[in-house]
Amino acid sequence: MLFNSLEFLLGFLPVAYLVFWSLRGAQSRYVWLTISGYVFYGWWDPRFTLLMAFSTLVSFTAGLGMARAPLGSSRRRAWLVVPVVVDLSLLGFFKYANFALDTVREVTTWAGAPVALPHLDIILPIGISFYTFHTISYIVDAYRGDITPTRNLWEYAAYVSLFSQLVAGPIVRFRQVEADLEQLGADSRTRWLRRGIAFFVIGLVEKVLVADTLAALVDPAFAGWRTLSTAGAWLATLGYTFQLLFDFSGYSTMAVGLGFLFGIRIPQNFNAPYQSLDPSEFWQRWHISLSSCLRDYVYIPFGGNRLGVALTYRNLMLTMLIGGLWHGAAWTFVVWGGYHGLLLCAHRLGRRQWDVLPAPVRQGGMFLAAMVGWVFFRATSFEEALHILRTMVVPTAGQLPSDLNLGLVGVTMAVAAWWSLRGPTPLAMVERGAPSRRVALALAFGASLALIITARPSPFLYFQF
Repeated sequence: MLFNSLEFLLGFLPVAYLVFWSLRGAQSRYVWLTISGYVFYGWWDPRFTLLMAFSTLVSFTAGLGMARAPLGSSRRRAWLVVPVVVDLSLLGFFKYANFALDTVREVTTWAGAPVALPHLDIILPIGISFYTFHTISYIVDAYRGDITPTRNLWEYAAYVSLFSQLVAGPIVRFRQVEADLEQLGADSRTRWLRRGIAFFVIGLVEKVLVADTLAALVDPAFAGWRTLSTAGAWLATLGYTFQLLFDFSGYSTMAVGLGFLFGIRIPQNFNAPYQSLDPSEFWQRWHISLSSCLRDYVYIPFGGNRLGVALTYRNLMLTMLIGGLWHGAAWTFVVWGGYHGLLLCAHRLGRRQWDVLPAPVRQGGMFLAAMVGWVFFRATSFEEALHILRTMVVPTAGQLPSDLNLGLVGVTMAVAAWWSLRGPTPLAMVERGAPSRRVALALAFGASLALIITARPSPFLYFQF
């Protein structure tokens, strides 16, 4: 089920909302949120709700075990290791099994000793990377003593299956919403109602009016990447740079709004990342929930910057390579992660020289660097990525899709450029919404609904991760 669909807007959401606020007490609301989350998740394929339920029970049981085990004890470490291995094994099988088999097959063929390995018929469960991160972060935080594991299964199940952020984030840690979950029985329906509606409307506009309009340029252009001209390659890459931001930011902003509607404050996931002046700032603004998790659960445990210059660079590279692989089972994602690792290392090495440059130069340089990286992120093969990058550099004759509405796409591109490079964040729009801006947003919301009614809703790009 998609947030930008009539079945969600006119069916699922009103029912989930009205029943939730008609219930009394936290326990009944935990149960209803869990049921709602499983219905929402099972809309694609009910079989995979069993996988999420199993992962939920394993991590919940581990939390209970840790609550009875002393800090630093071998029993406590076992309650950490076993469930994390179980969660990673499930993620590894469903997401990376064929990737590993294909890699072995290609390497052995290249080496002249091909090994015949099957390609498994595996369906990737939507959102498995996100809810696996939720369960693992809960286990690790409980092990470290950062949280007290809950003894209420329904409270924990509601946290894992919270439909607003279940399939594409943000990655919400239990400690970030624990207080709101504990107060859920006493919370007021109107406390954050206007705030929730505002965030949801802004996110819907980001997705439907901006991202989906740019998809009319991006999707056919990348599908015909061999025929692109230099101008076409630049337009396609620039279009995808904006499409990905507004698609993912749109989902995250809607998730934040839905959280407020149900009395739960979900943290912001984007903070105008294309206004960043360097790679470090970019990762403090882009997919904030993931970058903070990579920092706390990968980079710092590796040693962070505490072990000297050389190991700091190693830790940066390993963290970003893992982050790239988390996004998808393809070497293009690994290269994308490594590319950003190199950017972080280069900035750390030349920070003094970079930071004295004028702010517009630094912002433009960071935007261009991010745009180049998105080519590997979007491409389905290295051949495609390298061809597009070469076409962008070497003057090449070619074409754009002939049926493209260049006027509409051009206006949307201009709006996307202003909004992402100079405009306000969704949070700023909610907190400092001028009357004229509210009117414009209401009109944009009406246009979004009209498009949803007349066209088939498009999935969010991050569903595949």
